[in-house]
Amino acid sequence: MPAPPSRKFLGRLSLPERTFVGDALRAETVGGVLLLAAAVAALILANTPLSHVYEDVRDFSFGPAALRLHLPVGTWAQDGLLTVFFFVAGIELKRELVAGELRDPKAAALPVVAAACGMVAPALVYAAVNAGGGGDLDGWAVPTATDIAFALAVLTVIGTSLPSALRAFLLTLAVVDDLFAILIIAVFFTTDIHLLPLGLSVAGLVLFWFLQRRGVRGWYVHVPLALVIWGLMHASGVHATVAGVAMGLMLRCTVRDGEKQSPGEHIEHLVRPLSAGIAVPLFALFAAGVTISGDALTDVFTTPEPLGVVLGLVAGKTIGVFGGSWLAARFTRAELNEDLEWADVFAVASLAGIGFTVALLIGGLAFPGAPVLTDEVKAAVLVGSLVAALLATVLLKLRDVKYRKLYEDEERDEDHDGIPDIYEMDNPEYHLRMAAIHEAKAAEHRRRAEAAAARGTNDDGPA
Repeated sequence: MPAPPSRKFLGRLSLPERTFVGDALRAETVGGVLLLAAAVAALILANTPLSHVYEDVRDFSFGPAALRLHLPVGTWAQDGLLTVFFFVAGIELKRELVAGELRDPKAAALPVVAAACGMVAPALVYAAVNAGGGGDLDGWAVPTATDIAFALAVLTVIGTSLPSALRAFLLTLAVVDDLFAILIIAVFFTTDIHLLPLGLSVAGLVLFWFLQRRGVRGWYVHVPLALVIWGLMHASGVHATVAGVAMGLMLRCTVRDGEKQSPGEHIEHLVRPLSAGIAVPLFALFAAGVTISGDALTDVFTTPEPLGVVLGLVAGKTIGVFGGSWLAARFTRAELNEDLEWADVFAVASLAGIGFTVALLIGGLAFPGAPVLTDEVKAAVLVGSLVAALLATVLLKLRDVKYRKLYEDEERDEDHDGIPDIYEMDNPEYHLRMAAIHEAKAAEHRRRAEAAAARGTNDDGPA
């Protein structure tokens, strides 16, 4: 029997998927720049005479104590604002599962395996470093997550435009990362569970799902319900961000007759700027403020816990994502896009080592009651993400000329119909439009040639 046809790895996206990925990544890029600014501001505030003001604001508590919501500002940012981030992540995951790259199990195998290996490898690196150095193994999950916004901000800063296939691969990695991260938080960082508020929160989620299925619209219904679900989830002892992912997964992300976009995509379009532009930067402002000194930086590379985080992000992520991609492609008989090389996959894998937002979140949960170690681990997240960003910058810049050419080919629209030409090569009407355009240009050049020849004859004639 003939061998089954091979699948294409990092092949050209469909036009609707390419449009969605482009829109999503543009919003994340803006958010990433704000995230960088917030992180820098936090470091400045924590390492200047303003540090006591910064700490007072971060530790200031407010909220109803009867509902277990009398929380410091930093905790409100961690448990509250990041719920918005995970809500958007839940919508992204739902859309990928029903209409995106993950809807086909065979096509989904590659990015899912790459993402899974990209989380297992950093955890193993962390465990190996700490087992050998006598460190605390509770921080194994810190280096497992990729921060898509931070990674895109790095691309913006260095001025590199990745081809759409690599951008989609990076986005899918981040979406699967977010799912695994919330599962890790729910399973490994939940201690005391209070059944009554948990049951009421689940009941609220059921009501949320029912209202969605019945087509009930209006923020004045869903926002108050979402706040109640979140508050009950927080009171139950389960990390409140789980509520955000659950609600995101419940939204319908398929388009019905008469709809331009699904309810999930519509809500994501509305909420993503809030998540990327406000929620995540504010979380970073209160989470990234660690004291940086010579001794603190020395501890990052000499203490097993922070060293495991740095090596997990830089080495573990790169090896895991690249190795998982290569193995999955080999065993599924997938052929790499002929326009790309495995070196490009390695470069994107190194970019996945930028683990900021969720890594800081897990770092704050991993060592309760050990504030010094928590700050060291947070510093390690910053250092590891910076090293991964520098490594990715070098690797991506080596291929920048190739990327720019591919990007320009994908964006070219010579017939000005709003559709990139690369998607119209099999459309006869496109070629007829291009023929008319070239014939008009040829006629204009003939007219100019005749006019120039006439001027030359007049100039050479008798005075």
